[in-house]
Amino acid sequence: MSDASVFVAGSDPKVVALGGGHGLAASLSALRKVTEQLTAVVTVADDGGSSGRLREEFGVLPPGDLRQALAALCGDDEWGRTWAEVLQHRFDGKGPLSGHAVGNLLIVALWERLGQHVDGLDWVARLLGARGRVLPMCAVPLQIQAEVIGLDPADPAAVSIVRGQAEVAITTGEVLNVALVPNDPPACAEAVEAVRSADGIVLGPGSWFTSVLPHLMVPELAAALHETEARRVLTLNLAPQVGETRDFSPEKHLEVLAAHAPDLRIDVVIADDAFVADQPALAAAAATLGAELVVADVARNDGSPRHDPERLAQVYAKVLDD
Repeated sequence: MSDASVFVAGSDPKVVALGGGHGLAASLSALRKVTEQLTAVVTVADDGGSSGRLREEFGVLPPGDLRQALAALCGDDEWGRTWAEVLQHRFDGKGPLSGHAVGNLLIVALWERLGQHVDGLDWVARLLGARGRVLPMCAVPLQIQAEVIGLDPADPAAVSIVRGQAEVAITTGEVLNVALVPNDPPACAEAVEAVRSADGIVLGPGSWFTSVLPHLMVPELAAALHETEARRVLTLNLAPQVGETRDFSPEKHLEVLAAHAPDLRIDVVIADDAFVADQPALAAAAATLGAELVVADVARNDGSPRHDPERLAQVYAKVLDD
């Protein structure tokens, strides 16, 4: 399949994809084959690696997940492939640049030059020829805070507080719930408007507690997700994630989402057929969210827990056009 839309001509929908990291990149790689009117809304809670260092030093939003979303929207021509590789390139060595991604530095440089997060990201997108727009979820950097059980060997039932996205992602305990600090952060106004005016919303796949659920806890963004007339699609992961969702069934993912956003209605839940052990149970869990369950082969053929862009695009095209 080429990058051309799989919709019929003239029916390009406005689609907003929410998430972060590799999960959001997977949905964007598929959705760019479905529509030219694509907006990514990206979580801004990363505090590890290059993003964490830049966040601490300059007080900026962590740029890493924003960078990955921009790279995923690059075209498949020589220009797009080259810029995607440059954006993702990390410096080696032992000096101060070691570990930094080129794209992170470029984004922060434009933020310093222009003084506006959205303007800076739009300039990067123009440079790359990105097929869509990338926006931050919030106007301020966030911290993830989780209640985790099972970290104390002497008291396995004790609940501990784990702070920071990087720490929550690798916790050896069971995450019970997550919250944002601050708990009422200002949403990015352009992101809220994109959600309200969308024809389709795609949430997930991705790190459930640190990339997917945070969008539902930003008051203005959550209100827009509740009130939008867009078709809301939830894409499940292909496997539990070591740390955050170890041993989670697909149904458990939906239960956790419902616990964090009990009033949110979902129209469609997409799951890979190889990950669904009990389809009736998953269908019942989806129904509690108001959703239809769509089970399809959306994984790559290499055995890895990664979505295949072309297969996922076909499913998105169908469910968003219904």
